[in-house]
Amino acid sequence: MSASNLRLLDGGMGRELQRIGAPFRQPEWSALALIESPESVLQAHRSFIAAGARIITTNSYAVVPFHIGEERFAEHGRTLAERAGRLARQAAGENTEPVTVAGSLPPALGSYRPDLFDHSRSVDIHRQLIAGLRDQVDVWLAETQSSIAEVRAVYEALGAEPKPLWLSFTLLDQADGAPRLRSGEAVADAVEVAAELGAAVVLFNCSQPEVMAAALVEAQAVIQRLGQAIELGVYANAFPPVSTEAKANSTLLEIRADLTPESYLHWSSAWVAAGANIVGGCCGIGPEHIAQLHLHLLPPAEGGGTRRI
Repeated sequence: MSASNLRLLDGGMGRELQRIGAPFRQPEWSALALIESPESVLQAHRSFIAAGARIITTNSYAVVPFHIGEERFAEHGRTLAERAGRLARQAAGENTEPVTVAGSLPPALGSYRPDLFDHSRSVDIHRQLIAGLRDQVDVWLAETQSSIAEVRAVYEALGAEPKPLWLSFTLLDQADGAPRLRSGEAVADAVEVAAELGAAVVLFNCSQPEVMAAALVEAQAVIQRLGQAIELGVYANAFPPVSTEAKANSTLLEIRADLTPESYLHWSSAWVAAGANIVGGCCGIGPEHIAQLHLHLLPPAEGGGTRRI
């Protein structure tokens, strides 16, 4: 893949909000700033765009009952999703270059917990998010999906929604052998289902950098076999390995000290070489990491050596 076709995604919104001093705690996670300090969310979006991201993700990941509670979601979920969309759209509109706004559709019942999945409940939650985000986003990004069942629920909730669908799967960090989703399902099977559902992009996110390349190789093989024009992407997290017994977002995980902007560039370069068209970061990957990718992975702007940001 040529660098001229590479697009940079933003990094982890929650940890960036925490870093800049926005209201941030469990269980609300990144939704707390959306509720109490929307200007902090806007600031975080602007920082990622200034670093070189040309795809930003709405801060709707934690706008689910698991984080904000059943009562607050029922009363304010759609309004908060709409706010997340408007803030991302505002930040994108301020930039001189086009910025794609991806509508984040999270695992509805808890990250990394395919065992908690309930189809009808997930569809209902996603429909509320979709209703709030619809007018502000360019693409739908179902992210940190632990199982094939989760993406099927997103697809049902979207219905006839015409905007492109991007599906991003989270992987077992302790993979030995073929890469697998946190459900234990094979990456190859997940990519086949993504193609069946008409996904324009398949990504892998919120897992350690070490497991991403193997997933890309498997995905490429499936896409080539099917003859599909599906793009690939990666945005890893900076967490240590997460146990399969961990409760969804039950604590604030430590951030790996070894994943500096320079080391993250090393991993990202390998993903681009393996066929990734979209690269960014998840939890713990900040604007400084994205800036490093922008500096070294993208060609210089025309008319001189300085890039336009």
